[in-house]
Amino acid sequence: MAWGANDYGQSTVPEGLSNVIEVAAGVAHSVALKSDGTLLVWGATDNRTNVPPGLSNVVAVSAGDYHTLALKQDGTVVAWGENYDGQSDVPKDLTNVAAVAGASRHSLAVKSDGTVVAWGLSHEVTSAQITVPLGLSNVVAIATSGDDIVALKSDGTLAAWGDNNHAQTAVPASLGNVVAVVGGGLHCLALRADGTVVSWGSNGFGQTNVPPGLSNVVSIAADWSQSHALRTDGTIVDWGDGGYYGEHITPEDLNNLVAVSAGDYHTLALKGDGTVMAWGSNAQGQSTIPSGLSNVVAIAAGLNHSLAVKSHGTVLAWGDNSYGQTEVPEGLSNVVAVAGGIHSFALRSDGTVVEWGYNGIGTNMPTDLSNVVAIASAALHCLALKSQGTVSAWGWNPGPVAPPTHLTNVVAIAAGHYHSLALKSDGTVVAWGDNTYGQTNVPVGLSNVVAIAGGYGHSLALKDDRTVVAWGGNWAHQSDRLAGLTNVVAIASGGYQNLALLSAVTVVSARFFGVKQHANGVTDLRLLAEPGFVYQIQSSANLQSWETLAILTNRTGGIYYLDAEASGHPARFYRTKLQ
Repeated sequence: MAWGANDYGQSTVPEGLSNVIEVAAGVAHSVALKSDGTLLVWGATDNRTNVPPGLSNVVAVSAGDYHTLALKQDGTVVAWGENYDGQSDVPKDLTNVAAVAGASRHSLAVKSDGTVVAWGLSHEVTSAQITVPLGLSNVVAIATSGDDIVALKSDGTLAAWGDNNHAQTAVPASLGNVVAVVGGGLHCLALRADGTVVSWGSNGFGQTNVPPGLSNVVSIAADWSQSHALRTDGTIVDWGDGGYYGEHITPEDLNNLVAVSAGDYHTLALKGDGTVMAWGSNAQGQSTIPSGLSNVVAIAAGLNHSLAVKSHGTVLAWGDNSYGQTEVPEGLSNVVAVAGGIHSFALRSDGTVVEWGYNGIGTNMPTDLSNVVAIASAALHCLALKSQGTVSAWGWNPGPVAPPTHLTNVVAIAAGHYHSLALKSDGTVVAWGDNTYGQTNVPVGLSNVVAIAGGYGHSLALKDDRTVVAWGGNWAHQSDRLAGLTNVVAIASGGYQNLALLSAVTVVSARFFGVKQHANGVTDLRLLAEPGFVYQIQSSANLQSWETLAILTNRTGGIYYLDAEASGHPARFYRTKLQ
């Protein structure tokens, strides 16, 4: 089986493939060794997949980034694929080989006498030939991690050399009893005789955070951003893939959350006590929460900056200010929501919108924009949901910016990097804009949706059963890690990352599936709820103070209607609460 990126077909296992005894994977190609000593290679259609004619009697394989090594039964090695650094130039007199390993720019062979032979270049920014430490002996296995090398010796100790920019050659002191070693992108894993795992090197993705208590491991593997362990019971444990800057690694003390927001490489979380937490990239200070920030009621993560709305309706911004996106307009008040890309904009309680920051996106915000109840923003385009259920859009992306003609009855909006999403009152989703990765191909039959989110080339929908559906690009696993995810109450997406806010208790479903304001000032609310619960229907003009309009006991699980005179209840926002 194969899964993950498949842009070159590297995860599409050839039909009928069987009798496989070993596999290997490069950047965009896969290799299978069959029990009859032959190989099958698939993926990128270049010299990586051109197996030398007549190759047979193979007993082991290894895949470098762009080349492949095959160890034959007679102890010789065959290599093919890219050779720009000499990584496929097997030394002519190389014999008696017991193991092979392919790296990014070089290759390695362990001989039956325990010595190591290497060829190719040592580092991506140098032209020096790869070398082996003098006197290295008694080696039984070898692994590579980027441009570094780790050798397992017969006494269960390790020797490491090469690039150490992420401490990947800094083998933990006193590490012994090792029976296997593997290398990922910039990290290493060691399996000990007692079935436990040790990891070191780069941890930007959480790939060296071995799960506490992990035991009974019989095999290990690693890729660029993840680590994997096979246990004796046949189960696989995975960890890592925390994002380029740790944006997927949630802080341990994260709890009592009421909202989340994702930027390109950082994440914001709003807690119930009005404080904010942030993690991930902090290159522009976007994850450094201003000292004393409290009483926050809404948050938004731009590409590389952050926004917070305080309970009295003012806005605080921090992080990247290359285009003035953190320079909040003086006197801005009565704000109820914010959004940001490489610019910022704020929704005020009177339904007007204020925008600041980058303004090179082709068109300015419409001058007659009013009656707005929600806003969304991506890198270069913006959306506004109006009280009558229509959507306004401006800015730029490669696909259509303007919403589809006659789009109505919209209750929520979301902006992906270059595409847009709208949730309709009937629980269906409409998407438009760039569709390079299928991000606007809403799954056929998708219904009962209560929330939406868009990232870079992918889309998310939260259903009323608290499960999540994703579609679009998946090269960073942004669309395929939803199995078993339940009890979700909110979703967010930014860049290649997704966030799901989970309820610690069983969720009782209650949502408005219809909100319409009639010409006579009457607001018609339709509530879908579960039987056996009492709900408060509340309204607010500013999202800060709430007034109870009605108390409803749902005895049948049916639909309730509530008509409120606009003159008596000048509300723009509604919510339900369990009494």
